[in-house]
Amino acid sequence: MGKQTLIWIGVFLASFQIINAQGSPDYTGGLKFKFNEDGSKYMRVISWAQVQANYNTEDTFDANGNENSRLNFNLRRARVLMFAQINKDFLILTHFGLNSLTSTTLSPTGKGDGSQLFFHGVWAQYTIGDDLTLGGGLHYFNGISRLNNQSTLNMMTMDNHRQAWATIGLSDQFARHLGFFAKGNFDRLQYRVAINDASASSLDSRTAAVNSSAVYNGRATLGSKDAGKAYAGYFDYHFLDQESNFLPYKVGTYVGSKKVFNIGAGFFLHPKGSVIDNGTIAAPNLVGEDVSIFAADAFYDAPIGEDGSAVTAYAMFQSSDYGKDYLFSAYGTGNMLYGHVGYVFKGDITKTRYQPYLSYGTHSYDAVEDNRNTFGIGVNAFMSGHNSKLTLEYQNQSFGAVDSNIISLQAMIYL
Repeated sequence: MGKQTLIWIGVFLASFQIINAQGSPDYTGGLKFKFNEDGSKYMRVISWAQVQANYNTEDTFDANGNENSRLNFNLRRARVLMFAQINKDFLILTHFGLNSLTSTTLSPTGKGDGSQLFFHGVWAQYTIGDDLTLGGGLHYFNGISRLNNQSTLNMMTMDNHRQAWATIGLSDQFARHLGFFAKGNFDRLQYRVAINDASASSLDSRTAAVNSSAVYNGRATLGSKDAGKAYAGYFDYHFLDQESNFLPYKVGTYVGSKKVFNIGAGFFLHPKGSVIDNGTIAAPNLVGEDVSIFAADAFYDAPIGEDGSAVTAYAMFQSSDYGKDYLFSAYGTGNMLYGHVGYVFKGDITKTRYQPYLSYGTHSYDAVEDNRNTFGIGVNAFMSGHNSKLTLEYQNQSFGAVDSNIISLQAMIYL
């Protein structure tokens, strides 16, 4: 590690020492507009921003062969979420914003693709009974795993494990599908299931090559009758405190405010979602391949004693079949094992609290012999719970010839 890298680490660490501590009790329910005296008719508004400084310890070059700056800035997320009820039996939610605005996605007048706000969710839901809610729209009631339903407001690690959002940009719009869902619980067992339209556009725009690996664009290639629907579900049993399933977003860490132990399992099925070519160059024969993803996971979050210390732990195994020897971007047919653990040091909840953490993931692919391995180590500084938080993280990712080392500092505020 070079001298310049050590200097930047020192700058990042020093930034934690100039924080004016604020306690989480400052946040008393957020921005809520009440339309009657008891507050049962209301509109809730949540706004958040995550801003990053990322330092790459390795030399990288642009398309023209020029050396890139090692330090870059990123507006990782800028979002607004609103939901409202005027009757306890129905709710409407709207969520919009942008992601990963950098110097390469900025546009001169703010009209480029990277500068645009877009919908991350718009759905309506109806309460049928105590144990059943039905809804539809562009929604986030995903299957597979807890991390595939992860909230971005309260993650323990700086960001979600990329491969855990297992269909992002392949069959959906930024991890949200257009369809109908059902959610609820049977005593301590919570469930969410959905039937969705698969997106006709996909980040995987490749053309299937003769006798080669699968590509994930069955909906566009084979049509909506054969490849137009996707099915998802996630089920988790709550042994200790029961978490809310009012909204779909799963909490990353409660920082000791709840005692939770859940075991879950889920799936995602997209019949003929991928395509292979079993023909010849002169006579192509495109055939659909079913996409199926299954996972099991466990989540534990609890205070330790009465001094403010707490532990968070998560583990997940995922088996992914995107089709024959599929490998594209972060995704591939194979298996994934991922976990993270964090510890909140004891302290007064009205003052800044610190949570160091570790994360590790390993991914095997049918298409290649190499595994993709990711390792992260970081620390959160909670100035007012998750509502005002700094995160410093080092992450290493190795796969084939790629061995990246990134040091990041993120500031997050949400109200």
